[in-house]
Amino acid sequence: MTAPTDALTSLDRRARDVFRDIVEAYLETGEPVGSRTLAKRGALHLSPASIRNTMADLAGMGLLDSPHAMAGRRPTQQGLRFFVDSLLELGDLGEGDRHSIEARIAQSGQTKEQVLAGASELLSGLAGGAGLVLTPTREAPVKHAEIVAVGPGQALMVLVFEDGQVENRLLKTPPDMTPSIMAEATNYLNARFKGKTLAEARAEADQALARDRAALDAAAATLVQGGLAEWSGEDPLAGRSLIVRGRANLLADPQTSADLERVRRLFDDLERNNELIQLLDLAGHGDSVRIFIGSENPLFSLSGSSLIVAPYMNAERKVVGALGVIGPTRLNYARVIPVVDYTAQVVGRLLDGRGNT
Repeated sequence: MTAPTDALTSLDRRARDVFRDIVEAYLETGEPVGSRTLAKRGALHLSPASIRNTMADLAGMGLLDSPHAMAGRRPTQQGLRFFVDSLLELGDLGEGDRHSIEARIAQSGQTKEQVLAGASELLSGLAGGAGLVLTPTREAPVKHAEIVAVGPGQALMVLVFEDGQVENRLLKTPPDMTPSIMAEATNYLNARFKGKTLAEARAEADQALARDRAALDAAAATLVQGGLAEWSGEDPLAGRSLIVRGRANLLADPQTSADLERVRRLFDDLERNNELIQLLDLAGHGDSVRIFIGSENPLFSLSGSSLIVAPYMNAERKVVGALGVIGPTRLNYARVIPVVDYTAQVVGRLLDGRGNT
């Protein structure tokens, strides 16, 4: 049953207090909550009968349901959304938490990859779910490209960017690939794609090679095309990749591990990198944390999971990537949301060379 928005927002104080207590108890234990349990908690100062009547009203509005007749009540997906949007109280992280996040990510390493992997590990540990980090788009133009042989059937493609960063990829080559063909491919890359971003080079590669194939050795053209495709990562247009840490945490929750089919579906979803990258990219194009609960996001509709995502930005406040946590819908939202938000701020500063300023 779907309740109208105005009906939800017009809940009286007793109904809101009962509902808040039910959700908080459920998020703590993962178990449906009964009227006697709420009465014993003492915060409501209501009899079990009064609580039971209010719970029935809340269920009629679609905010609560029950797994079976004698099991007590638990929040529905709609109920969790109402709780997060209207009743959840978020506090600032304490200085100790802030320093811990800053220190752990800074200690993960100096390179971009180490910082991002460290953030994913930290999120998975602090939030009790899987940490997700979408790497930034490589926006600096290419300054120089080089392809060199490193062994039979292998070559190394090295790109130097105008921001001073150097990256490389191993490429598979035919066993008879000659140094002259690699030199031709290198010269072509520098002539055609120098001064362009990877996304621009990748987008233009097919048309450029189609025009130039007659003048370019076939093996050299294949090497160029294969090299740019290898650089594309999981997203062929943007060169994005996804770092996922802490999958095992998803099995630690008793309710999750008891439903092995749901766990299998969630793990399958986490392997669908293209769709996850697109989701984090869209969710991160804003200036605040976004929360998806259950079927609100089609990717996780069958696994019944929650996703909390925040963008991380450079010094010009431009979004360059996104990070977040996925876990059961009974995540500790009051804790996880500020952790994700502050982690995104720290990652943005470190990647931009701003330290803790």
